[in-house]
Amino acid sequence: MTSAGRAAPRGALSRGALRIGMAVGASIAAHYLAGRARDVGREGIVDWPGVERIATSRLRRLPGTLSQGELEAASPRYAAAMARIVPLLEQRLGSPLPGVVERHSVVDRAGWAQANLITFRHIVGRLERQLLPAAGSGIGAGVAAVANRFITTQQIGFLLGHLGGRVLGQYDVALLSAEQAPGRLLFVEENVRTTAAQLDVPLDEFRTWIALHETTHAFEMEAHPWLRPYLRDRLERQLTLFLDEARSLQANGLGSLIGRWRSAAAEGNLSGFLSPEQRGLLRETQLVMSLLEGFSDWAMDEVGSAILTDVSGIRQRFEARRDKRRRGMERVIARLTGLDLKMEQYRRGERFVSGVASLGGETAIRRLWDGPHALPSEEEFADPGAWIRRVVPEALPALSA
Repeated sequence: MTSAGRAAPRGALSRGALRIGMAVGASIAAHYLAGRARDVGREGIVDWPGVERIATSRLRRLPGTLSQGELEAASPRYAAAMARIVPLLEQRLGSPLPGVVERHSVVDRAGWAQANLITFRHIVGRLERQLLPAAGSGIGAGVAAVANRFITTQQIGFLLGHLGGRVLGQYDVALLSAEQAPGRLLFVEENVRTTAAQLDVPLDEFRTWIALHETTHAFEMEAHPWLRPYLRDRLERQLTLFLDEARSLQANGLGSLIGRWRSAAAEGNLSGFLSPEQRGLLRETQLVMSLLEGFSDWAMDEVGSAILTDVSGIRQRFEARRDKRRRGMERVIARLTGLDLKMEQYRRGERFVSGVASLGGETAIRRLWDGPHALPSEEEFADPGAWIRRVVPEALPALSA
């Protein structure tokens, strides 16, 4: 038999089969991943059931988990606290606040995450149609689509799980919802009980303290019709600018992204990624949030003494615990998620509102929520007297007295 007719060596057959197998495998993988890229285009950039599984799995492993029966048994305790809080707030603030008692819910950590999942999903839903790239036909496009969906799902699940282990109460209002429905109060009983035990504060006292803070937020949002549209407008404009920036990055590549990284590193936070217009909107939002938090803290001190035995002691213990916890990775997460900023909002806002009350009295306090024109500027936050001179001239005699 000639060489042309002899059988091919076994090694050559093996290598040929391997190459064929690899080619077939690559073809199957390309087909599968291209299909997955199309699926991502249809399903969205986040696997929402996956987000819920990640968050709830993390939260239900935390100590202090309660049964549904225990959560239901706690609800009357909050209702009783609200029945005492609402009349005192209405009397002190000079404005009615109907419906808040009926709109409270006692939830576990997973229940809080599920409630906030709706907000996350609503915001992402506004973005993903513009952010989703056209599905490609190759392995690269499929891998990118699947990887992006996986990473985004993990990130949101982690964030909800992280926050759900810390939130005590929340005035839940969907700023971007189509309807102007009233918000509701959420009390995360598992975290409330755990924190009360750590602070060595009587549980019902601590429940009342948290309820007072969140009910004041309800007053701020519901008694002043301009506030929710004002915040919604800034959030919507931020999202629009974010989409514009995302398209610019897609068009210009990584060069502009590197510049943003350098700016962010120089400032020590993520604001370096923002354009000048975005920073302006963020500053406006931060000013409102500082006023919201500061006013709530001021109202807690004003009203709390009538229903709590040691309102200042609870606050001191709570703030000492909060500062002690924010170390190492906890501090990093606080910077990345904005929690670090929120702590400063409490302090700065409370200093401003207390200054307004001290210098301008009731006349000035009742003008804090007149409208966007009455919001303090950055400079006025450091000088409450300047705000009073601009917004409440009738309080000037109090200033000169």
